[in-house]
Amino acid sequence: MYANPDSEKRVRKWILPETEIPKKWLNIIPLLPESLDPPLDPETGKPVSVEKLLAIFPEPLIEQEVSDKEWIDIPPEILEVLSLWRPTPLHRARNLEEYLKTPAKIFYKNESLSPPGSHKPNTAVAQAYYNKISGIKRLTTETGAGQWGSALSFATQFFNLECRVYMVRVSYNQKPYRRILIETWGGEVIPSPSPNTNAGRRFYKENPDHPGSLGIAISEAIEEAVQRKDTNYSLGSVLNHVLLHQTIIGLEAKKQMEEAGFYPDIVIGAVGGGSNFAGLSFPFIADVLKGERKRLEVYAVEPTACPTLTKGEYKYDFGDTAGFTPLLKMYTLGHDFVPPPIHAGGLRYHGDAPLVCKLYDLGYISAVAYDQTEVFEAAVTFARTEGIIPAPESAHAVKKAIDEAVKCRDNREEKVILFNLSGHGYFDLSAYNKYLKGELEVK
Repeated sequence: MYANPDSEKRVRKWILPETEIPKKWLNIIPLLPESLDPPLDPETGKPVSVEKLLAIFPEPLIEQEVSDKEWIDIPPEILEVLSLWRPTPLHRARNLEEYLKTPAKIFYKNESLSPPGSHKPNTAVAQAYYNKISGIKRLTTETGAGQWGSALSFATQFFNLECRVYMVRVSYNQKPYRRILIETWGGEVIPSPSPNTNAGRRFYKENPDHPGSLGIAISEAIEEAVQRKDTNYSLGSVLNHVLLHQTIIGLEAKKQMEEAGFYPDIVIGAVGGGSNFAGLSFPFIADVLKGERKRLEVYAVEPTACPTLTKGEYKYDFGDTAGFTPLLKMYTLGHDFVPPPIHAGGLRYHGDAPLVCKLYDLGYISAVAYDQTEVFEAAVTFARTEGIIPAPESAHAVKKAIDEAVKCRDNREEKVILFNLSGHGYFDLSAYNKYLKGELEVK
C-alpha cells in the first residue's frame, strides 16, 4: 500500500493533475442486466419520439440519452471549462474518524470546490456547450436550492447563452445569496410558481406565497421553452444524459482511491433527482455489473419529508406537475406532490432518475431517509471536525457515513466508506443558524 506507514498517516487528500481529468463519460445503460424502461408519450402510451424531444433538447443530448455505448467522448471545449476546478480532491476524513473512534476509513469526494460550489456544473457546462453548437440562444431551467440554477448561469456565460431560472419560491426566499449568484453570472431568476406561465399561474392565483415545488418550476421552464424556437430547456438531474455527465466524479474517485490504496466497501450519496449520487456511485456499481467486484454496499440518502425511494411507488409518472414531460418509469410520490419547505431544497423532488430507480429496484442500491434535524446534527459534527460546512443536501450523505462508521466501531469492522460531498453550505447559514438556536423544524 505505502512504503512508509508513517507517511500514510499524514496523507489527507489525493489530488490528480489536470491531465488526469477523465476524457470519456461512463454510460451504465449497456451494463444493466435488463433493459431500461423507455420514456412514454402520454398521448400515445408508446415510447416518446425524437421529434417531440427536439422541441426542448438539442440532438446531441438526445443521442446521449438513448446511447448504447459504454464510453462517450468528452469534447475538448467542455474539458477546457471543467479544468477551471477539476479534478476535485479526494479527502480522508481523519479528524472525523478519530472523533467517532471508529476503525472505519472515511473518504469523501469534494465537489464543493467548483465556482458555483457544487457538482452541478459538471453537466451544466456540457449542456450549455451542446445547445450552443445546436444553434440555441437561450436556456430555461428550474432550481430548488439554487445549486443547479447558479451552475447553469455560470456555464452559459462561457458559451454566450441567455439563462432564465425558475426558482422554487421557498428557496428563493430562504436563499437570497443563491439568487444573487445566479444574477451575478448574468442569469434571470423568477420565483416559482409565477404569473408568467399557465403552469405557474393557477398556483400563484390560489396563493401568491405558495412554497412551490421542483415539479411546478420544471413545468414553467418547459412551457416557456416550447414557445420559443431560440430557447431550449435544461435539466439538472433525473435524465440519463445528466447522470452520464456526472460520472466524471466517480471516475476521478476510482483513480484517487487506487492511489490511496483502497477500494470502498460502502458508497453513499444524497438523492433528490439522483445526479450527484449516480455521478459518484455508477463507476463503482459498473464494477459489480461487470462481475469485477462481488459485493458493494451503495446507499441513496433522502429526506423523510420527500421519501421517494423509501416510500414512493415504482410506476410511470410525469417528471413535472403540469404533465409537459414524457412519462418516466421511476419511484414517485406523485407529480402533484408538494413536499414540506425543508432547507435541503435540492432534495424536494417527487421522483428519481429512472436509472437510479432501476438499479434500486434490481437490488444494487439501498435507500434510507432522515429528518432535517438529525441531518444538521451530522453536518455540524462534520464541520467541527473536517472544517467544511456541507450543503443541507450533502449533509444527508454525511449523516449516513457517520452512521456506518459508528456501526463499524460497534462491530469492530474496518470498512472503507466513500461519500460525495456534493456541495458546500455557505449560502445556507440561515438554516444552520436555526439549527444552532434550536428553531429548526423536524420536517
